[in-house]
Amino acid sequence: MSVAAWEDRQMEPDPRPRLTRPKLLLIISGAGIITLLLSSIFASYLAPYDPIVISPAELQPPTAEHPFGTDQVGRDILSRVIYGSRLSLLISAGVISLTLMIGLPVGTLAAMTGGWVDEILMRLTDVFFSFPYLILAMAIIATLGVGATSLVLALGVVWWPSYARMVRGMVLSIKERPFVEAAYVVGNSKLGVVVRHILPHTAEELSVRISLDVGNVILIATGLSFLGLGAQPPVPEWGSMLGEARPYILSGWWLSFFPGIVIVLAVLCFSLFGDALQDLLRPEQNR
Repeated sequence: MSVAAWEDRQMEPDPRPRLTRPKLLLIISGAGIITLLLSSIFASYLAPYDPIVISPAELQPPTAEHPFGTDQVGRDILSRVIYGSRLSLLISAGVISLTLMIGLPVGTLAAMTGGWVDEILMRLTDVFFSFPYLILAMAIIATLGVGATSLVLALGVVWWPSYARMVRGMVLSIKERPFVEAAYVVGNSKLGVVVRHILPHTAEELSVRISLDVGNVILIATGLSFLGLGAQPPVPEWGSMLGEARPYILSGWWLSFFPGIVIVLAVLCFSLFGDALQDLLRPEQNR
């Protein structure tokens, strides 16, 4: 082979797909998320014990029989952590769903209508932004009463304004593109243009935002449950488990260690998944 031919061959793009850093992070974090989802779905099969049944084996450290140890009333920590993943994911799904149900139509209506409607809706979001979100969430929970349902409603109420602002900005940009004007020319109604042409183009940004926010919701929800404002004992939930472990932080380190490490891993998986997804969908923004 001549030198020129060899140089030309070196300059040719490699047809084999490369495992880049974002793809690797996406695979690793995705595997962690799938594991978390499967453990929540099949908790009744994976948990070795009933998570709320009291037994005489109180405050036992990790053993072969109880790999994560037992709590102050003899409940198996591993079983409670597995069942806790179900409730934590349900709370996150409920908060994100409620946020989209409010923020998506509000942001779209503000951008598509403009004028005084846009002004009123955006000033309404400013009112919610003016309150510290944790204080507002705690005030809503205090009004509705503590519990998982109140926690979902409270976080959904304080979370939707950021989605409304985000959707409004995206819709304002998308509706000026030529394909949207072409859709009007061929006879589509404004509602048809929004549903068929504008909202689908917001899916990429929303998927990244949702991936990142699931971890944030888990973190904040467990924090509020830790303070006693979320799921109440004996219901297994990561935050309430940490709250129950406070008096035993020195005598029973495993009570807080295992739920805490699972919370960290869950939040890390969703955060890495969102970052990797953003890098793959918008590589030009990360150069």
